Amino acid sequence: MPDIFDFDSLFAQMTLALGLALVAGNGFAMYKHARGEHPADAEGAFRPGRARFLLVVGVVMTVWGAISL
Repeated sequence: MPDIFDFDSLFAQMTLALGLALVAGNGFAMYKHARGEHPADAEGAFRPGRARFLLVVGVVMTVWGAISL
């Protein structure tokens, strides 16, 4: 079993974690917007183009990090 704190795979683990965070956060924001729910203290409009772009970036990072492990 590989060492979890191995510095050789640390970059791959961080890339995987950041990619998953981007996918989860933007996916949840798109889901909430589709249901018509908005945060009470949000300023500005929802920008679906940015959310989709960051979702795709997160998927690419997740795949890259998973393959690198």
